[in-house]
Amino acid sequence: MYIKELKLKNYRNYEDLMIQFENKVNVILGENAQGKTNVMESIFVLAMAKSHRTSNDKELIRWDKDYAKIEGSVEKYNRSTELQLIISKKGKKAKLNHLEQEKLSQYVGAMNVIMFAPEDLNLVKGSPAVRRRFIDMEIGQVSAVYLHDLSRYQKIMQQRNHYLKLLQIRKQTDQTMLDVLTAQLSEAAAKIIQKRLQFINELQKWAQPIHSGISRGLETLDIKYKPSVEVSEDNELTKMIDAYEQKFAKIREKEIERGTTLAGPHRDDMIFNVNGHDVQTYGSQGQQRTTALSLKLAEIDLIHNEIGEYPILLLDDVLSELDDYRQSHLLNTIQGKVQTFVTTTSVEGIDHQTLKEAATFHVQAGKLSDD
Repeated sequence: MYIKELKLKNYRNYEDLMIQFENKVNVILGENAQGKTNVMESIFVLAMAKSHRTSNDKELIRWDKDYAKIEGSVEKYNRSTELQLIISKKGKKAKLNHLEQEKLSQYVGAMNVIMFAPEDLNLVKGSPAVRRRFIDMEIGQVSAVYLHDLSRYQKIMQQRNHYLKLLQIRKQTDQTMLDVLTAQLSEAAAKIIQKRLQFINELQKWAQPIHSGISRGLETLDIKYKPSVEVSEDNELTKMIDAYEQKFAKIREKEIERGTTLAGPHRDDMIFNVNGHDVQTYGSQGQQRTTALSLKLAEIDLIHNEIGEYPILLLDDVLSELDDYRQSHLLNTIQGKVQTFVTTTSVEGIDHQTLKEAATFHVQAGKLSDD
């Protein structure tokens, strides 16, 4: 899979851009604050219908304009797919092959991308929310059903939290509605967890050998899911639903007291152990970076295994954050198989065949040109 052409209209600092890319490594060179990351972000937003940098879509629209438009022509399964995303103050409109999609979950997955930016090195040592977002985005790319279940869970939880607040301030005393919302939330939670546990299993399968390779065989990586409700992968869906309902029954008084939902997928985490030790707490910075890199490279194989195509890889200013050995490992992994975009201020000091054969683009003040 690769993106052949990208068009931007009123996107961040780009007024009008049309550029063509090759199915290989594309290096985007430029000084800071010229618009390198904006190009990367636009490809990510075109694929995921949301940014990795902000949750406020208005920030994506060029100053004093009413809308931003991103269009891309993508080659996947040997055929061309046209993607279009319009972002306005009213919301987002997505089109696939010129047909408007009713839901964004029907649109996401038409193009698959993996973003690796310096903040992704926080995947290991950052907050649980960072890791949950990682899980949700990666599963969402290959499963529209998961996106639907996640959206449903969030809506039910909002309603449930609202009702818990009413019970907390005694504007409501009848708990029948809470019973209904709890049953709905338990079912949605079980479906999400079932998918997440499968994903962690797959991720570990691909990440373990990569981590071993980067650490020259000295380290073994284990990835574990840490649910807020005791469930296991062997549980059938009905058993998982029961486990959630029992947990909510147990903590009901505490939830009413606090006015919020205290258990569920929105409270879960994942743990990385290297040679039996929690790398978040006890690992060196090098081990944490190796773990983050292993996860990102594992995603490439995981998505390929799921959909039969390699995703597009976006390396935003990340090469300078890695030492020579990890840099080489990353570039060797992608060589010749993944369309990759690399942003950097300079390629000096990176001596690798992959970059010598790359297409090069220059960015200056919101203008992108190829050599």
